[in-house]
Amino acid sequence: MNIVEKILSNHRISGELKPGQELAIRIDQTLTQDATGTMAYLQFESMGLERVKADLAVSYVDHNTIQVGFENADDHAYLRSVAQRYGVVFSRPGNGICHQLHLERFGKPGATLLGSDSHTPSGGGIGMIAIGAGGIDVAVAMGGGPFYLVAPTVRRVWLTGTLKPGVSAKDVALKVLSVYGTQGNVNCMIEYGGPGVATLSVPSRATITNMGAELGVTTSVFPSDATTRAFLKAQGREQDWTELVADADAAYDKVLELDLAQVEPMAACPHSPGNIATIASLAGKKVNQVMIGSCTNSSYRDLKTVALMLRGKKIHPEVEVGVAPGSRQVVEMLAKEGLLGDLVSAGVRILENACGFCIGNHMSPGTNAISLRTSNRNFEGRTGTQSAQVYLVSPETAAAAALTGCFTDARTVALAQAVTEPATFSIDDSMFLFRETAGKGVPGTEIVRGPNIGKVPAGESMAETWKGVAVIKVGDKITTDHIMPAGARLKYRSNIPQYSKYVFEHVDEKFYATASANRDAGLANVIIAGESYGQGSSREHAAMCPMYLGVKALIAKSAERIHLANLINFGIVPFIFANPADYDTIQKGDRLTIPDVRKAVAGAGKATVVNETQGTSFEVVTSLSERQKTILLHGGLLAAVAAGAVK
Repeated sequence: MNIVEKILSNHRISGELKPGQELAIRIDQTLTQDATGTMAYLQFESMGLERVKADLAVSYVDHNTIQVGFENADDHAYLRSVAQRYGVVFSRPGNGICHQLHLERFGKPGATLLGSDSHTPSGGGIGMIAIGAGGIDVAVAMGGGPFYLVAPTVRRVWLTGTLKPGVSAKDVALKVLSVYGTQGNVNCMIEYGGPGVATLSVPSRATITNMGAELGVTTSVFPSDATTRAFLKAQGREQDWTELVADADAAYDKVLELDLAQVEPMAACPHSPGNIATIASLAGKKVNQVMIGSCTNSSYRDLKTVALMLRGKKIHPEVEVGVAPGSRQVVEMLAKEGLLGDLVSAGVRILENACGFCIGNHMSPGTNAISLRTSNRNFEGRTGTQSAQVYLVSPETAAAAALTGCFTDARTVALAQAVTEPATFSIDDSMFLFRETAGKGVPGTEIVRGPNIGKVPAGESMAETWKGVAVIKVGDKITTDHIMPAGARLKYRSNIPQYSKYVFEHVDEKFYATASANRDAGLANVIIAGESYGQGSSREHAAMCPMYLGVKALIAKSAERIHLANLINFGIVPFIFANPADYDTIQKGDRLTIPDVRKAVAGAGKATVVNETQGTSFEVVTSLSERQKTILLHGGLLAAVAAGAVK
């Protein structure tokens, strides 16, 4: 068996571990963050349980730590009180970024982790099957329910050799992206192996599995070996280690061989993590901003590397540089070694231990600015500046650009000595609250609900026939950022009527008004889309808010895994064009009728769509399990659970 098969087999509840089959697995640990967690806990509350039943549930506050207005502070108060009430560990604002913290303090080889954040696969760096999902799926897992997924195909990336100085794990992730791209990898998991694995630290491995989210795979995983054991020992958690390797005769769907010594510095160019170029091909291009951090590259290893490269030097006078550490542990260790002072002396702006700049919550670039970032996504407008040109690079490349003011191969500047993992990390868990009541909770705790805390919108039972309208037509690679903007808008995440006003705001500024009018007129709103609809964040609001506005169906050429699951959970049918060319026959505003839609969903998943405006018709299909059919027929997961139709 390979590593994926071993972990999934040990956690299988029902279904077969055969690619393409629906599989239900037990979840050991869950994590939420504040941008998705408020809704996840509101959904958990609606289940009427007394406490969480997962082995461990952690609520992190790391996204919306900028408190302009009352909304974010109120949501933090809600999260803190609900965590105490139900037995969840609460990570206070300022403690750090969820994925970095979970790797440091909670991750366990061989365990399963489900998180309401698409970069939860970071946990694969320590040997977990760690999967990102919508908040409602995480709420179910917290309550002890299974997580359903499509049993994956497994690809192996076989690593040999050793990275050269100036080349790091981010470049490996970008190299893999250059091979596999950002679409066509749905329901696949990637397993790393080979002698090159031993040359990579756990934080470096986590950088690679983190970026696996951009491939669209379900998750990525590394073996648990002597390097993993040393990392856990340094974190004071050696008892959590277990060896986990693939059997010698393990089988894989595909194998990619990658010599680490041949990897060179790379960048993801605007506006996709899959738009890969070498730094050599970009050398000399002027840079306006450099941002270092995010859950991808904010570890002790990454930031010490940057600090040593900048030691005794000054950043280029025309470049703005910011550094956001991944955790308080990282900050304390940098400070004790004088490295924080090196960054400040060089002219770096030290930012909070949070996701901030990565989600466009602050540090937006100037108009038409070129920004180099060590984060994982460079979707158009994600920074908060629509015209910005964002490139994703390694910490070494970022530091080199900070010094020179342009794209520069880090190997051509003075490189610091390679950073080795410390024998002991600085450990202070005082900002993790309620550890003593984890899994137990404190009944009677008053849950704080500010005026921004709303209710989970309820779906409606599916009608027999839909008369609707193509409310919007979009192209390929539409991300959840396109659907539900992040940044400053995220403060409305707990208030669906308010947040819904911004659906597709940067794609069609009239969408809210149009969709609302159609809904109020009794028409079903239908979204028409191209390939790979729903890339990016696990943000379930990208399904929940459209549902609130009366969206009943998506008709696309293809859709991504997490978003497709979210659509089903909120009662939106994910149809796929039987003939992709039919996409070209539809115009925004066309009147569409789907006769016998309820019968189609309950049956083989084949339906005919009549385009009344164009006088044409076309076929669509949807591949659903019996459980998913039941959810859709009831109008969503919560309605189906309330009716006792699913568990």
